[in-house]
Amino acid sequence: MLGSDAEHGQTQHGQVSAALASRNGLTGLLAPGATLERLAGGCTWSEGPLWLPDLGVVRWSDIPADRIMQVELATGAVSVHRIGVEFTNGRALGHDGSVVQCSHGRRRLEREVDGHLESLVEHWHGARLNSPNDVVVKSDGTIWFSDPPYGITLDAEGHPGDREYQDNFVFRLDPVSGELSVVVADVEEPNGLAFNPDESVLYVSDTSAAWSGDGTGNHHIRAYDVRDGRTCKNGRTIAVVDNGLPDGFAVDVGGNIWTSSRDAVIVLWPDGTTRGRIPVPEVVGNLCFGGPEGSDLFVAATTSLYRIATTTSCATGAAAAAAGR
Repeated sequence: MLGSDAEHGQTQHGQVSAALASRNGLTGLLAPGATLERLAGGCTWSEGPLWLPDLGVVRWSDIPADRIMQVELATGAVSVHRIGVEFTNGRALGHDGSVVQCSHGRRRLEREVDGHLESLVEHWHGARLNSPNDVVVKSDGTIWFSDPPYGITLDAEGHPGDREYQDNFVFRLDPVSGELSVVVADVEEPNGLAFNPDESVLYVSDTSAAWSGDGTGNHHIRAYDVRDGRTCKNGRTIAVVDNGLPDGFAVDVGGNIWTSSRDAVIVLWPDGTTRGRIPVPEVVGNLCFGGPEGSDLFVAATTSLYRIATTTSCATGAAAAAAGR
């Protein structure tokens, strides 16, 4: 989603001491002496970060600029991976090393393999998808993604269009059979997704408050029990982010939820209560774990990409497996 407060909280150095974060409840989760380091800037709205271990790069979306960026961690070199990408948003690592990504402009879930793009799914029961937003790959290889309307309602994030199936769902795609099924239908505008460590719970953020215009709408995270690895039950709201939105998030091996807000990365206990926060000088869009040891937290925030060293790593699925390569 577009960061409407791009200039909020800008600082000259873009760093925060680990001591400050520790005083805010994160002792033991951040590496000793860790600081929030700005790896790249110059973007319009940064989203969808992903660590690619085979390349040693972090790749992310600059949605309004219609480009995909990346930074090589070993050298710090920042480059444009692709331009004219039809407003990609979130991405995840497939079990085969391919990048599964959400395309607002093409209204599809797609995969990039060795520089080539292929569509994974574009329709549900004959209706076009809205604008896939965020995606996770489960350990069984199935692909779960959110489908809110932002790419067809916001000029800067896609192309004007209609919600052809008249709703906003979270879907599960079986890439082997091609079966596409609805797993969550009771979230007004689903956005960020993540599983807990044993994949028995799916977390989904609802960010309908972002564009309501009247102060109404949702800015919370819901949790669902995953049954038989393919259906979601017992939906409940576990956390509300009052300052900004829980746009995107990641879950670590201890089950902690690291989520976005207007001016910080907020860390939640598995039950949704707040554990602590890491101040960030820009509105946070999304984040991921990665780096050589899998313990770096990368934060996509408005114009920039940041990194801070932690003592934990990504919880589940292909990303966790790849981080350990």
